[in-house]
Amino acid sequence: MARTRRFSARGGFFDDADFDFEARIMLGASACGIGDVGAVLATIDRIADGDAQSWFDAWSALAADFAARGDTALAAGHTDTARWAYVAASQYYGKAVVFIDGMADSSAFLPTFRTHRTCWDRAVDASNGRDVRVPVPYEGRELPGYLLRPDASGAARPTLVMTNGSDGTLPSLLSYGAGEALARGWNAFLFDGPGQQSMLFEHQVPFRPDWEAVLTPVLDTLVSRTDVDGEALVGYGISQGGYWITRALAFEHRLRAAVADPGVVDVSASWTAALPEPLLDLLHAGRREHFDALLRAHADPARARTLAFRSKPYASDNLFDLLNEVRRYQVRDVVGRITTPLLVLDPADEQFFPGQPRELFDLLPGEKQIMGFTEELGANWHCQPTGRRLTHTAMLDYLADHLPYPTA
Repeated sequence: MARTRRFSARGGFFDDADFDFEARIMLGASACGIGDVGAVLATIDRIADGDAQSWFDAWSALAADFAARGDTALAAGHTDTARWAYVAASQYYGKAVVFIDGMADSSAFLPTFRTHRTCWDRAVDASNGRDVRVPVPYEGRELPGYLLRPDASGAARPTLVMTNGSDGTLPSLLSYGAGEALARGWNAFLFDGPGQQSMLFEHQVPFRPDWEAVLTPVLDTLVSRTDVDGEALVGYGISQGGYWITRALAFEHRLRAAVADPGVVDVSASWTAALPEPLLDLLHAGRREHFDALLRAHADPARARTLAFRSKPYASDNLFDLLNEVRRYQVRDVVGRITTPLLVLDPADEQFFPGQPRELFDLLPGEKQIMGFTEELGANWHCQPTGRRLTHTAMLDYLADHLPYPTA
């Protein structure tokens, strides 16, 4: 029998902090139209606290249920229902694998990821022409891109260009503002950049710190289209995308305004915060052999598996090399070049980049605004997982105020 949990905004669903945070994300997504809140709560109730296999099994089962509902609706000609169900299935499959590094057997990762993307592609195909695939030429290959439109008329519209985080899925962007943008009559452009999702798992293309090399070809592609108003482009970066969008704005100036959710100055701070002082001293001193030796002396197989999984986007399996690579992901030396109006989001209880939204705001030289989110409204924690509608209305109002003509 499932154990009934008593939820509170502060106490949460799970004692395991990572499980609890991911559960909040799914609850927030349901408030934005992905799946349904009852299905999410029932699934959470079937998960054993901190058990990665239990997490995988519960979300995979829910995903399979919604995928089957999508198939049934599509066969009956109910394409809107099919699209909704496929989006939910894709999101749930994507969520199933977030703790797969904690499972004894992680071989299910790639098949599950591919099923997740199959559901996403079925959702695109069931959109009655509203959603179109728009690949982005990038260094001799293509980045998968999707232009979501409020209808299939082909009218030129303002377009929200969305930069995902380090491990976010494409359907998650619907609950991070794309859905609300469509409701306002805007387009939303979603894509996998280097190191993100299919570019990493299918093509082994790693992250890069200089996101202007990504955003520029994305914008070049969009401004060439007749269904995009090239004078009404706005940007958004979620989670680590808060770093990438800020970095890119130092070099790419075609966006009318942008939002960093949250503001990120230095990605490496989230990696080094938990390092013991002796290891941190060796890292800063550049003493790799001593660093590696001390790390081996305190080896932990579970942490090693997690490190191997989390380091893949940086193309490094050695912690010393990884940390030195991640230290390149900072904006202090380029932030003075930013001229694009930027809204910096600053949630209470930010657990990955604490203090950095305010630091970024203080560093920005031009037009800027900082916006806090609070526990009192249940909109605290990284990227306000259970305060997304509050977030969307605020950020899209800010972006709308910088468009060249009035919008909803």
